[in-house]
Amino acid sequence: MNEFRDPLRPDPLPDPLTDQFTIDTPEQVSIRFPIAGIGSRFLAILADTLLQIAVYVALFLVFVLVVSSAPKTYAGGLSRSGEKWLIAGLILVHFVIYWGYFTLFEARWNGQTPGKKLFKIRVIQDSGRQITFFESMTRNLIRIVDMLPSIYLVGVISMVCNRWHKRLGDLAAGTLVVHERATEEPIWGGTGPRTITAATFQPAEREPDFLSQHNVAVALPADAVARLNAEDLNVIDRFFSRALDMDLTTRGQIAARLTAQMSAKMNVEAPKDINPERVLEAIAYQIRTHGTGH
Repeated sequence: MNEFRDPLRPDPLPDPLTDQFTIDTPEQVSIRFPIAGIGSRFLAILADTLLQIAVYVALFLVFVLVVSSAPKTYAGGLSRSGEKWLIAGLILVHFVIYWGYFTLFEARWNGQTPGKKLFKIRVIQDSGRQITFFESMTRNLIRIVDMLPSIYLVGVISMVCNRWHKRLGDLAAGTLVVHERATEEPIWGGTGPRTITAATFQPAEREPDFLSQHNVAVALPADAVARLNAEDLNVIDRFFSRALDMDLTTRGQIAARLTAQMSAKMNVEAPKDINPERVLEAIAYQIRTHGTGH
């Protein structure tokens, strides 16, 4: 049985000539991420700060209404218990807006806040993978240190002192901020999570129409698919989860290698005139539908 290395477990390497973060995969394919500099990150944080200020203003108006209608003592002020609840509420709201804003957006929006999305930058792990809630929480908890003594002076000094423009939060979390590349639309025809409902194969030259009525449904031999296991499915899923972050050449090379390796493991000949991504979709669909022999 032919085993293969996962091409989506990369080793990061520095690029000495440009401000790019380069990852060489075990399949000898380089994936380059342009590093976001101080300028683009400043504009993004400015946009996020303006949005936060707008939220503060809206909440302040709500606060005024609540206080004006809250029970008061004979002297006209809030009761002692009311003052305590008010202070606790203000601290909680400030914490959620200041810290939770960045943490939740980056964790749920693939490393982006509204400001980062506007200026087309995002946070990724040093390995090139999408950040998780843990990395987002870590880098943003240390944001308060990066802000000292004001206007992110500590963070700016840290960014100037390292090639990858990392502030202290990035160094602690193992993350970096990169520019987005212009990429094609998702191969499944949408921007949300990919759900495979049918396995379809399409000749490469007809790729733009692969969702049309001309698709040719192809089923792989069940005994061949049974030679694959859950780890193989996991490799395919990781490829598709990162496909839109790759340029077309890199994406095609990795898809072709994965298809060849999966075919070798199944002991079948790799399809010649079919887009490798369609083959991988069909393999994943059949594994999920019929299971494997492992």
